[in-house]
Amino acid sequence: MTETMHPCADVGANHDSPALAKARNIYDMLRRTRPRTREDLKNYVKVFLGIDVPDMRICPDHSSPMDYLWHSFSVDDRLLMKGDSNHLSSVSNNPSSTINHQSADAIVWANRGGGKTELAAVSTLLDCLFKSGCQVRILGGSGEQSSRMYEYLTLFLQRGFASALDGPIRKGGCRFANGAAVEVLTQSATSVRGQHVQKLRCDEVELFDEDVFAAAKFTTLSKDNLTAGIELISTMHRPYGIMQREVAAATKMGVPVFKWCLWETIEKCMARSCSRCPLWSDCRGKAKNAAGYLRIDDAIAQMRRSSRSGWEAEMLCIRPSLENVVFGEFDPTVHVKPVDYDPNLPLYRTLDFGFVNPFVCLWIQVDGNGAIRVIDEYLRSRATIDIHTKEIKTRTPCPEERVAATFCDPAGAAAGDITGTSVVRELRSFGIATRYRRSGIVEGIELIRRAIRSGDGRSSLLISPRCCRLIEAMQCYHYPDDGPAASGELPLKDGVHDHPIDALRYFFIHNQHPPKTTTRPY
Repeated sequence: MTETMHPCADVGANHDSPALAKARNIYDMLRRTRPRTREDLKNYVKVFLGIDVPDMRICPDHSSPMDYLWHSFSVDDRLLMKGDSNHLSSVSNNPSSTINHQSADAIVWANRGGGKTELAAVSTLLDCLFKSGCQVRILGGSGEQSSRMYEYLTLFLQRGFASALDGPIRKGGCRFANGAAVEVLTQSATSVRGQHVQKLRCDEVELFDEDVFAAAKFTTLSKDNLTAGIELISTMHRPYGIMQREVAAATKMGVPVFKWCLWETIEKCMARSCSRCPLWSDCRGKAKNAAGYLRIDDAIAQMRRSSRSGWEAEMLCIRPSLENVVFGEFDPTVHVKPVDYDPNLPLYRTLDFGFVNPFVCLWIQVDGNGAIRVIDEYLRSRATIDIHTKEIKTRTPCPEERVAATFCDPAGAAAGDITGTSVVRELRSFGIATRYRRSGIVEGIELIRRAIRSGDGRSSLLISPRCCRLIEAMQCYHYPDDGPAASGELPLKDGVHDHPIDALRYFFIHNQHPPKTTTRPY
């Protein structure tokens, strides 16, 4: 980020003139004065840390880096004064930073080189300087990542803040005279468990171990006027990772997401020809309004040496890299449309069985042009067949005798060791007759891909927005991290995204191989 020289650098401190000594005293007093407004905070960081934080929102629905820093620093004041509407309007002008009255949680989704780790270190310093007793922990996706944020912090402390410390700066943490403290945690559940702190900053959360992340959720505890919060900070590398999951859940949880990309952090374009610039197809003049610090030439070099999917994920924050995703051509803007039940079309149901993993039912129709319309979904775990059957019949928009067919997993025909019966028989006893056909996973996947986009570029798949779990599965169903070759072309069975896809796959298999006759229960 842009650095500025301190106006009172320590030059000739032992030979100050009275005027310079007075200026130095004022400078030190201002260093100890807590910023009260957004503008005060921006100026404080610029003067005392030498960082000019970008404060322009360029892309629609994005934030600026300054939006995050102001939120992180002022959130305790806002939550303390949440009943004061005048105060709230003065401390936040970012519509994306919806305040959750229960916590100070936040998510930062930003580009590579977007300053997110450095800004989190700035926020850590401010918490410890101006919030007495605040306990902050740093947890990175790797030991190197944790150390990087802490290294930023120690460099800041050496810029005139050493007097605020209580003791030396140690490798794994430091303490402040006001009772605040910072510690670096290792990427292990043992390190995380037992922590009770006010602020936990998780850097590059996309790289976290799932067990460590699960343990980290229980580490924060509010104290006095300090509201507990976890900040998740990362680029979104994978559409099936922790970051994607947390961003998707943020709206429901009331957690603000601060998202910025290359255009919020690139330097202002002054005298370049847009028509000859390699960035033009993505920029479209955005850099003319920018106020960041990343050099344009560096951005051009990074774009040329990366893949398109990597560039979009790492720098433009458009979407995660799709290199390991099974249905990379699935596009919600194309394949998700409002589709309702049409009584003039046959209705099909398709099932995937589960108990701990979800039991899935999809309702599907096929129109006269062969377009496949998924109109509804049902997913539920830890319920018995009778409960599923009742729900399926209730949600089926036509009488049972008018359902053209119900398809299912062939494994459902096998008798259980304990019950001595099969799921297929149980369903039949409740009035739902099923069909099944044995097939390979790869065959079904290829049929779905063809519906997403055929060889001539046309799509024959539409999914209703109410099928949110299926839509998520279409975006997140993926191969193991070491690629499809290592798994014999079979996607990962993660217990979450594979089940809706399996149900959809059974329909495509039967739709590709229709029986000569159709049987229906009466």
